[in-house]
Amino acid sequence: MVYWIMKNLCAIFAKTYLSYKVVNRENLLNLGEGGYVVASNHVSFLDPPLVGIAFPENIYYFARKTLFDHPFAGWMLRRMWAIPVDQDRPEMSTLKLIIKLLKEGEKVVIFPEGERTYDGQLKEKGQSGVGMMVEKSNAKVLPVRLFGPEKALPRHSKKVKRVPVTMVVGEEMDLSDLINNKEIDRKERYELITARIMDAIRAIEDPGR
Repeated sequence: MVYWIMKNLCAIFAKTYLSYKVVNRENLLNLGEGGYVVASNHVSFLDPPLVGIAFPENIYYFARKTLFDHPFAGWMLRRMWAIPVDQDRPEMSTLKLIIKLLKEGEKVVIFPEGERTYDGQLKEKGQSGVGMMVEKSNAKVLPVRLFGPEKALPRHSKKVKRVPVTMVVGEEMDLSDLINNKEIDRKERYELITARIMDAIRAIEDPGR
């Protein structure tokens, strides 16, 4: 119930204040069965809800572990399907939980860059742990890219500006050639999977340009 209420409030705010829209919505409405990693760029604190409100079903998110220390914030985040994560040293228990959720057919929003960028530009390299989660769960990947949140709420800003925000949904990715290629060293395989996901996000263009 809390998730549904907060999701609808976020959707109303995004559509009325940020002129939020989703391009290629059919790509997320026609997903198949099984778990999905929803891989997005990361430019603002607004990113998780802006990705989540596009989906008809509930999906899981990451949230900084320290936020759960606050009684009310912790209570709210747990009911918003948030997963606590230590950005500096991700715990194995967290990775195992994500892999378990993906194997159970859930959708998890993951930011391969690991942290918000300062200029809105996608980093050159993502975190290899993303490739590990995809390989071990055999999850499918749906790349998406947000345009505008870095202006609406940039780093070090506490006020949301009235800036149009768009989420563009890419094509579902087939990574089976890498996942099943055991001739490649495991660590290199993780890095190659992450690199391909980053390339897919990078290839998504801003429809406003």
